[in-house]
Amino acid sequence: MAEKLTHVIGNEKVAGQATAWESVYEPATGTVIAEVPLDDGRALQMAVEKAAQTFPAWSATPILERTRVMFRYRDLLVRHQAELAELVTREHGKVLVDATNEVGRGIEVVELACGAPTILKGELLTEVAHGVDVSLQRVPLGVVAGITPFNFPAMIPLWMIPPAIVSGNTFILKPSERTPLTSLRLLELLHEAGLPPGVVNIVHGGRTVVDGILTHAGIRAVSFVGSQPVAEHVYRTAAAHDKRVQALGGAKNFHVVMPDADWDRTIEALTSSAYGSAGERCLAGSVAVAVGEAGDQLVELMHARAQRLVVGDGRNAQSEMGPLIRAQHRDRVSGYIAQGVSEGAALVYDGRRHALPEQGFFLGPTLFDQVESDMTIAREEIFGPVLSVIRRPSLEAAVETANRSRFGNTATIYTQSGRSARYFRDHIEAGMVGINIGVPAPIAWFPFAGWKNSFYGDLHATGFDAFMFYTERRVVTERW
Repeated sequence: MAEKLTHVIGNEKVAGQATAWESVYEPATGTVIAEVPLDDGRALQMAVEKAAQTFPAWSATPILERTRVMFRYRDLLVRHQAELAELVTREHGKVLVDATNEVGRGIEVVELACGAPTILKGELLTEVAHGVDVSLQRVPLGVVAGITPFNFPAMIPLWMIPPAIVSGNTFILKPSERTPLTSLRLLELLHEAGLPPGVVNIVHGGRTVVDGILTHAGIRAVSFVGSQPVAEHVYRTAAAHDKRVQALGGAKNFHVVMPDADWDRTIEALTSSAYGSAGERCLAGSVAVAVGEAGDQLVELMHARAQRLVVGDGRNAQSEMGPLIRAQHRDRVSGYIAQGVSEGAALVYDGRRHALPEQGFFLGPTLFDQVESDMTIAREEIFGPVLSVIRRPSLEAAVETANRSRFGNTATIYTQSGRSARYFRDHIEAGMVGINIGVPAPIAWFPFAGWKNSFYGDLHATGFDAFMFYTERRVVTERW
């Protein structure tokens, strides 16, 4: 029988008392490896109470001591990076190199948090009037919460937790019910690094628990990453209950390919972007806009590369792409492929007929040509290994096509022309722009800056924005 996962409140494992449970699968085999409680409101209340009790002492802990926990945590994460990557691959399915890189990007945020004494320094202006000084301090909010998605079970909790707690807040994490095991291990390592019990707590659950977080009067701020409809729900609901919110939503990322592109690098970058992690990334390139004569060569080369792509268990060193997260999601992506055909797109390579393992939730890379911007596969986030090629006569027309999307997460151009790159950089409506970069994810010192329906809020995840999000500004005017 699969293990029934427990909540972690303080440093105690609290058994779930839910009326509904969800299976956690190993996507490469379809095997059930755990069961997660979905609707345990009692555990959420316990976690809020524990976090509130812990907050006064933790926020009063000198910032150097809080930062030293981050230094020790960083060293533990590096030491356990291979173990954590294997755990990510087991419960998510992505290949080990992707999982290793994911943990590495999370470690970068911990390294950013190690600079908290510099980032959180206040400001002082003396003698604004005779004998009067004014200072600005950054103070923690209190109890804050994070709701994380299945596709980055290590990186996204590490986006949220280190900046929040090094700033003096206490934290409640609601990990994805599909990939909860990595979060539990991350918390074990935090406690090993010397974090006091109750500073970070884990409560499992589904929508009932999410709505409980959004409406609970004891939670000051909510950070969320997930699909666009849920991101909008999180933003509207939490804001209506007087919470600070950052809600990162869906994406439809356009990659413009110019005739002068470096073809070897472009094909590998597009392959990694569109098919890496089985396309289950909000930074996945899902539409390639071929400009002018680039179209035929792009389709020919991507067709050949898709045919060669090795799909299999992420633990196999030869695998370039792993399974999708669930059978239902695989079937949903297959439905988009069928819809693309029915709407008139040319199916160049059908991932449903790719060489695939017999077990697990696998689907091969898919390539469409002759796609128009009003087709479903060009508009909606598929979240699977499907690349659609749109053809446009000029760079200006390509940018106009991309800008009609309701999403604005990332966009990339492949070119050797500085003039083309500059035009694209200055006119594309996306918060993260790549120049010959397939996955233009910013390093931790910059914000993860989606636009349009890809983000709800004003302060983004990571970078200085994260510390702004998790703190209030206090201005003190004094005369002695």
